[in-house]
Amino acid sequence: MGEVTPADFTEALAAFATGVVVVTVRDGRDDIGTTLTAFGSVSLDPPMVLIGVGTGSYLGEVLHRCDRWAVTVLSSAQRVLAGRFAATGRPSARLLIAGEPHHRGPSSEALVIEGGSAALECETRQRVPAGDHVLFIAEVLAIDYVDAARPPLIRVNRRYR
Repeated sequence: MGEVTPADFTEALAAFATGVVVVTVRDGRDDIGTTLTAFGSVSLDPPMVLIGVGTGSYLGEVLHRCDRWAVTVLSSAQRVLAGRFAATGRPSARLLIAGEPHHRGPSSEALVIEGGSAALECETRQRVPAGDHVLFIAEVLAIDYVDAARPPLIRVNRRYR
């Protein structure tokens, strides 16, 4: 076994199926959002989740200033939204969801996209540097909705399914 290269590591993890979420945060008068697959459950009591965000990302910068944010677990019907929020140089989150059903979360003030499989509002409790990412560990303040009838959007082998 040789050295693990970034390309080999990326290729290996592409085979791992993950759910797809959009994380949004209100930063003053603007709304920031991005597509992530680095999302998971941490604890049931208290209810906690984590997201992994690149250290050089604008979202990461904003999450160091703003503790409250929302995460929408995208449904399989929201593939286009996942692409919009993943695009380089994307505009404000408000423009990305114009025409899409959404509301502002009462606990986080972040935009919550409707039509997903679930949506949660969170407050960061811990920030953990991890290589070229930061893990934001957060307590779930509210669950805006759960719709088990909507199958989640999955990403595997670099494709949405």
